[in-house]
Amino acid sequence: MDITSIDQQIEDTKRELEEMLAYPDEKLIDIIREVGFECDLCGRCCTSEFNDHVFLLDKDTEVMKSIDPNLIEPAPYYEFCDQNGRFYVSGYALRTKEDGSCIMLEDKRCTIYDRRLTICRLYPYMLHRETDDEGNLDWRQISGLNEHGCYHAEISEDEAKVIAEDTKAYEEAYLDQQIRFLQKIKDHFKKNKLRHVKSIYDRKMRAFNKGEEVEVYVFYKNEFELNRISKNN
Repeated sequence: MDITSIDQQIEDTKRELEEMLAYPDEKLIDIIREVGFECDLCGRCCTSEFNDHVFLLDKDTEVMKSIDPNLIEPAPYYEFCDQNGRFYVSGYALRTKEDGSCIMLEDKRCTIYDRRLTICRLYPYMLHRETDDEGNLDWRQISGLNEHGCYHAEISEDEAKVIAEDTKAYEEAYLDQQIRFLQKIKDHFKKNKLRHVKSIYDRKMRAFNKGEEVEVYVFYKNEFELNRISKNN
């Protein structure tokens, strides 16, 4: 992957950000009120049954590091791998237990509820473009509809407005982090004469899945943090 390809990713992400910010607040508010989601404390959204991983914004990473740095790990889908076999990823994720449940979940209750992460405060609300099962790209505003929690609860206009504002603020922060990550990759690769090599990416991932330790550079606060990880840690 060359610099031109990264430039295109940056422009595409900037365009996605602009479109998300332009999404009508009134429409999102109406959807939130129509869905009327109400948490019933089932805890299912905190398991791999419904969520692959919990990606952390920088501010959430900071909170988790202050509690215990061992609670986080590099987000699982590495975006780049240079010719030296070093991976790069745009942020951290929350660790999970062997059964796939959140490491902070005990007896279906969050042990850091008063300090829970941004996405946990907002879930199941979201606002990004996503491809459906038929390949159609469209906006997705609610996750896991009719799969957990209760619906059709009464949500006031003011409450829905706050949820909508917070949801768009989260998506803005997430996309901004992606843009800054891509710009950092571009500058880092250019300065150090690096390039993304798909064949090396695939080979290193096979080795990682067999238990070999790999180097992963995680983007955090506009810098890369080196993590050495294996399937055993």
